[in-house]
Amino acid sequence: MGTFPALTRSLGHYCIKKSRSFYFPNPHVYSNGHQYQTHRTLLILDSLSSESVRLRRLSDSDSGIVEVNLDRPAAKNSIGKEMLRGLRNAFETIESDVSAQVVLICSSVPKVFCAGADLKERKTMAPSEVQDFVNSLRSTFSFIEALYVPTVAVIEGAALGGGLEMALSCDLRICGEDAVLGLPETGLAIIPGAGGTQRLPRLVGKSLAKELIFTGRKIDGREAMSMGLVNYSVPAGEAHSKALEIAREIIQKGPVAIRMAKKAINEGLEIDLPSALELEEECYEQLLNTKDRLEGLAAFAEKRKPRYLKLFDMEYSPLQI
Repeated sequence: MGTFPALTRSLGHYCIKKSRSFYFPNPHVYSNGHQYQTHRTLLILDSLSSESVRLRRLSDSDSGIVEVNLDRPAAKNSIGKEMLRGLRNAFETIESDVSAQVVLICSSVPKVFCAGADLKERKTMAPSEVQDFVNSLRSTFSFIEALYVPTVAVIEGAALGGGLEMALSCDLRICGEDAVLGLPETGLAIIPGAGGTQRLPRLVGKSLAKELIFTGRKIDGREAMSMGLVNYSVPAGEAHSKALEIAREIIQKGPVAIRMAKKAINEGLEIDLPSALELEEECYEQLLNTKDRLEGLAAFAEKRKPRYLKLFDMEYSPLQI
């Protein structure tokens, strides 16, 4: 069947099962073995890396921010089988880590975010292997999109093909003004196959998406921002600083509320408005009896910054969150 069919099935099953579910990790992390489980997860997160995908956990006041660094300089971070495995492992690790509050996808390679698929490797694949690989890539990006926590693509340089599709699967995108973004697949007689034909029009509208995909035209950071493809376009070299600024704002907010907000927005957009409003009500109800909500009200009344519990705090339990 090829290299990646099991991954496609497992991630596809995950994304389907996750719909309309409560946005928290597995209940076992709140059991009596919680402290061991959390410690073990954090050790894995700190040590896990592949040759092309590395995880970095920030600490101190930035605790809760996790960086996924793409590091394949010889191939401009193009996605081959090894990098795809690295991405899958990294995001599955983050998904099981209750300390993670926001994820930044960055590049360690100057002037490139991700150049897309590894076309040299692609040339060696049979058509069935190509199909398996693309299906796995699509499922991996759907997994990123469905993560509990906010994700931010930090784009400096080229984000082309699968690289842009990965950025499209994130909640937010921040790029340098000299970034180069595009979906050039039609020039290779194929189409964007890892979500590009679906996520791009949802961001910029049908007409603009068709133009960009039909022509394969590349755009810079300023134009990407003007059409709503990215949230911010900043001077070259400053995308990471801007992403950190936003991440630091996010980790100051109630972590449960952030997860509920992401659930309400993402799932609500896929259903009719009356059903979406019911979903919003369900998400709001999940927050009514939390300690964080009471802390937020108390902090407002006392004119101080709220001190929200972290999701790995021992005081949390399934009944208290």
